[in-house]
Amino acid sequence: MTADTADGTTGTDDADRRREQRGWYFYDFACSVYSTSVLTVFLGPYLTAVAKSAADSTGFVHPLGVPIRAGAVFPYAVSVSVVVAVLAMPLVGAVADRTGRKKPLLAAAAYLGATATAGMFFLDGDRYLLGAFLLIVANASLSVSMVLYNAFLPQIAGPEERDTVSSRGWAFGYTSGALVLVLNLVLYTGHESFGLTESEAVRVCLASAGVWWGPSRSCRCAGCGTGVPPGTRRPLSARARSGRGGANWWRPSRTCGAIR
Repeated sequence: MTADTADGTTGTDDADRRREQRGWYFYDFACSVYSTSVLTVFLGPYLTAVAKSAADSTGFVHPLGVPIRAGAVFPYAVSVSVVVAVLAMPLVGAVADRTGRKKPLLAAAAYLGATATAGMFFLDGDRYLLGAFLLIVANASLSVSMVLYNAFLPQIAGPEERDTVSSRGWAFGYTSGALVLVLNLVLYTGHESFGLTESEAVRVCLASAGVWWGPSRSCRCAGCGTGVPPGTRRPLSARARSGRGGANWWRPSRTCGAIR
């Protein structure tokens, strides 16, 4: 038998919700490393250096025949990734809400972003186009995955505890981001001691974020038997299945802005 709690839920229901919340925390733990180590610290200067090595005598590179200053490759790539994300997020959110398959879509976006980030290990020489492409894929994948990730919060936490649960997710993210960034900075500043060139050290630091992102996304923390986020699919209403619940199509994207 299970005991009823004050709010009418059973002890088993409460334990399941806590388990799902612990699983939810781990996605921020997984993906925040990309934001700190890759986007904020290492990729911008390194991609600019790679682009400059491929530039002509006037300092321009010519992707698809378009002249761009080597120093502008990184910000242009970030801008393109934002455009891709803006186009993809409503579509993925609509599919997720209509089919109820948020978790598989979250997994696909996470693994795509993690693979692109790990592939930055091969960004050397004058491969600035490879770097720009991987940046666009990783950035857009992160944005899409965060829309899906945030959409789980109303399903795993009641209104009275959403602030607490969301804050804990942020704390998990900051913890992993800071930890891996410190380790990467140690590797970078002491690269000669590890037998690495400066370029090799940067590429290892970039790839480490992808290696951390993918496996950590699948981490089965204490009590979470199904990964991140576990067991949160809900059946759609007849109105949503029939296609008449138009507002429901946008719920994941709406929820993202309301949470944080």
